[in-house]
Amino acid sequence: MATNVFYEESGSFKVGAIMSETDASLQVEAPHGKRSKIKSATVLLRFNSALADFMPAVEALAADLDLDFLWECCGEDEFDAAGLAADYFGQTPSAIETAAISLRLHEAPMYFYKKGRGRYKAAPEESLKAALAGQEKKRLQQLQIDAWVEECRAGRLPEAWRPHLMSLLWKPDKNTLEWKGLEAACKALALSPLKLVAERGGIGSVPDYLLAGFIMEHFPRGRGFPALDLPVAPAELPAASVEAFSIDDSATTEIDDALSLTRLANGNWQVGVHIAAPTLDAPRDGGLEQLVFQRLSTVYFPGDKITMLPDEVVGVFSLNEGQYCPAVSVYFEVTPEFEIIGHESRVERVNIAANLRHDWLETVFNEETLASDTGRDYPYKAELTTLWQFANALEMRRGKADTNATVRLDYNFAIVDGKVVLTTRRRGAPMDKLVSELMILANSTWGGDLAAAGIPAMYRAQTAGKVRMTTAAEPHVGLGVAQYAWATSPLRRAADFVNQQQIVAMIRGETPRYKRGDADLFARLRDFDQAYNAYADFQYQMERFWCLRWFTQEGIDTLQASWIKEDLIRIDGLPMVTRLAGLPDGLQAGDKVRLAIVRIDELTLDVEFRVLGRVGDAPAEPAAQDADGADGDVATAEYATGEASAA
Repeated sequence: MATNVFYEESGSFKVGAIMSETDASLQVEAPHGKRSKIKSATVLLRFNSALADFMPAVEALAADLDLDFLWECCGEDEFDAAGLAADYFGQTPSAIETAAISLRLHEAPMYFYKKGRGRYKAAPEESLKAALAGQEKKRLQQLQIDAWVEECRAGRLPEAWRPHLMSLLWKPDKNTLEWKGLEAACKALALSPLKLVAERGGIGSVPDYLLAGFIMEHFPRGRGFPALDLPVAPAELPAASVEAFSIDDSATTEIDDALSLTRLANGNWQVGVHIAAPTLDAPRDGGLEQLVFQRLSTVYFPGDKITMLPDEVVGVFSLNEGQYCPAVSVYFEVTPEFEIIGHESRVERVNIAANLRHDWLETVFNEETLASDTGRDYPYKAELTTLWQFANALEMRRGKADTNATVRLDYNFAIVDGKVVLTTRRRGAPMDKLVSELMILANSTWGGDLAAAGIPAMYRAQTAGKVRMTTAAEPHVGLGVAQYAWATSPLRRAADFVNQQQIVAMIRGETPRYKRGDADLFARLRDFDQAYNAYADFQYQMERFWCLRWFTQEGIDTLQASWIKEDLIRIDGLPMVTRLAGLPDGLQAGDKVRLAIVRIDELTLDVEFRVLGRVGDAPAEPAAQDADGADGDVATAEYATGEASAA
């Protein structure tokens, strides 16, 4: 009577010496001494040979069995291992031979499909060929992955990865061989994908790398425009009697707004705000509208921009000099004391007499020339002066006149031959104040008119310190207005495009595009808000990079920063707001701190500062160094949140 058993348990084969047995189960002892209770049904065969030698002999014999010959021997019908062993060996098989056949069948699921305990069926020929081809493909792929890993070990970037680098770093398809190779190399070298690629020369330009990731995320079809039937500006519009002019940066191509000033017979002024009108006669759900809701906003960043609308469409509606352009206008009747006594909105054609540009205008229209007129004449001098006086009155009426002596600057980036050129303009300068105050007036006025007419729109509201988008006319505390609906940049922002659709319907007495509670309006608002915030964050990332590049470019190693609140500081001379631990205690508004730059990593947009102390205090003693030689009070500056930046 056999004293040992060969059995299957949990998908593997085992052997054991029989200690006791019933009809349904056995108590067995493994070669290493462990005792187990097994079911009788799991036993495949019984044997008397030495227990410790059985499995080594089975495994050695199984390794020599020819799988292809086994597959040919078994035929198409279902079979058991003992029967196949007899056919294969041509005699009554020994226990070791039967067990070896069982083990070989079990280890070759591509060749043999398991049909029950100890029973199998040969795979069909076509299925086997496909499985073997797949196995060979995996083997070759692994060889390729191994070769790529070795290239990376040698400090080289595999050429096969280069066409896919940006997608590998930003939006990898983890089923591709290239990603599997990069993942394996990163694991082998204990590096992140970005670090590995960068160290091997895979990122030639950090701005291009950042832009590629942004494009993949927000413009998956690319930054180019789809084919679009060119819209035609409506010609059957009444012609306005005014002569308007715009004020824009020299790089501006989308001229959304223009101004006019006319003396009325009663001695009052008529101030006109004229906005480009791409919504006029635009078909509902037509190509232009669909494009606006795909792009949602123009994206601005140093050295470049991605426009919401293609140049040819902008060219049709932009308020370009020397043309009568379709416009949505709002006219304010203003007393000589700059009190507004009425307003009226119209859809019309407006004569754009001039496109004034900042770089020229600022040389003749600024605080100094307004404070002490040199007598020099320039185009629209009288109109600009009067409108500036009106803007000051509007600012005072909003309660937002700047009484703080602190000068705040706005920064413009230009990238020239790979170098960053920073120019500044004083915030609240006459030219900026004139335009911004009149745009605030137009936006708040139209927002109020829409609310009074019961027509919903997209509003910017600020209460409890937070700015948000809403379809209800709510106060904007930061601007000091009862409501604020963006409507003055319809060539650049989807919110303004939507609001202009509503304004035009209100002026013409037509059914508005969106009614109260319209789900489409809420969807447009949500999509715009998300995109606008994402675009602003990208702009901030790009500006941060060029700020870091400027540090290196100008050889800056120490600098000053102004304290805002808590751990939030603004770097003096740059549009850079950041968080920094380790600031001196007791800082108050307006206090400045001195910083030293320890390390800059442009790729990750990180900068490490050492706090030298408060400006005006005695120089700080050198900080103790840790075991790695790094100063103990070095802190890595972190991105400020949008809310903090707004502070």
